[in-house]
Amino acid sequence: MTIIRVGCGAFITDGQGRLLLVKRRRNPEADHWGLPGGKVDFLEPVPDTIRREIAEELGVTIELTGLLCVVDQIDPTGPSHWVNPVHRARIVQGEPRVMEPDAMSDWGWFALDALPSPLTISTRTAVAAAGG
Repeated sequence: MTIIRVGCGAFITDGQGRLLLVKRRRNPEADHWGLPGGKVDFLEPVPDTIRREIAEELGVTIELTGLLCVVDQIDPTGPSHWVNPVHRARIVQGEPRVMEPDAMSDWGWFALDALPSPLTISTRTAVAAAGG
């Protein structure tokens, strides 16, 4: 049976308009820079998943400020289909740090006109939706 998976991401910006990205260690898209986030657990609302994932990955508390886009990510080379709601967010408590070194190797704040490469598919779509 083929399954559609649901992930989610946070488009976290700071007061200078910079975007917080993490460098992935795991597939899909290992060694790509992307939005922090993760898989939605069964019966867990997407906003709760985003807040939980960001706390687990980066050790910060965020406030969601609205849905930015929904990314429909279909891998033409394999049986992989993800649907990823991406919410705008801001940090309300804590300083980001790598909390899951097996999942990510680094993080950083980046101006939308100076993003690192390569970017994940979901991140490229979200940046375009944000007007970047």
